Amino acid sequence: MKTLDSIHKVLDKVISFIMIFLFIVMVVVGSYQIITRYFFNSPSTVSEELLTYTFTWMALFAAAYVFGKRDHMRMSFMADKIVGKKRMVLEVAIECLIIVFAGVVMIYGGVSIVKLTMTQITASLGIHMGYVYLVVPVVGTCMVIYSIINIARLLKQGENVGKEVEG
Repeated sequence: MKTLDSIHKVLDKVISFIMIFLFIVMVVVGSYQIITRYFFNSPSTVSEELLTYTFTWMALFAAAYVFGKRDHMRMSFMADKIVGKKRMVLEVAIECLIIVFAGVVMIYGGVSIVKLTMTQITASLGIHMGYVYLVVPVVGTCMVIYSIINIARLLKQGENVGKEVEG
């Protein structure tokens, strides 16, 4: 379990660093875009395209990070009433569904779209669109890793899943 915890911490730090870096890039590029548009009356199409891609990347990495923390949006009003082994089975089933979705849609579909768009070039930046879409299978892989770690933690907790722990 210590190995999984260390993998989780490293993945958290890497994703956090990526999100911070992307946010800094967005602030700098956004400021540049405002300056060139309003002060020099010469809008930059490169900055607009770069902002779109960095925002998308940051949103996808943030989604993976939230899945890793198990803070994703879900309707838990029924699940919160279940405790013990039934709750553990439900939580593991949810994590398995996440693995299936991330594996099929994000990893398999993401790799397919990357291959398909490697011949297309972005309008302003002049890079292959496949590099832009590369974030989808990367984030999908992160989500699968997080879900596997979450399943291991749930199985370790066993019948204590969903019970209030007094401290």
